[in-house]
Amino acid sequence: MLTTRLLHPEILRALAGAGHGSKVLVADGNYPFGTGGPPEAARVYLNLAPGLVTATDVAKVLVETVPVEAAEVMRPAEGPEPEIFLEFRRILGPGVPLRPLGRHEFYEVARRRDTALVIATGEQRIYANLLLTIGVVMPGVTAA
Repeated sequence: MLTTRLLHPEILRALAGAGHGSKVLVADGNYPFGTGGPPEAARVYLNLAPGLVTATDVAKVLVETVPVEAAEVMRPAEGPEPEIFLEFRRILGPGVPLRPLGRHEFYEVARRRDTALVIATGEQRIYANLLLTIGVVMPGVTAA
């Protein structure tokens, strides 16, 4: 039995195969899962039903599992910042600012070969896509 909160075998395998600089896409229910990442990226479908599982649920577990050095979000072309961005900031902490990208730029970055994993969620809030860049585990740091 594992002692981490993350138990999903396919996500664990994809993260174990990724490394520093690899990206993980946590995608909302409107994201084009099949075409919105590189063909070789692992795809995990957690979109059980509308609202299950949410992007923030997934993000919370991911940041407990891998170091995150950067994060990108898809920003709307106009209007206020989506409220979920505040939640993403709380989850990531002050050391990882959100880098907002326009919709087409976000798709372009998410489709690059360094995106190792695409996680489909049942998130219903719009603009709830989060692209995480895996950081470095420093020498001497061990798992809890």
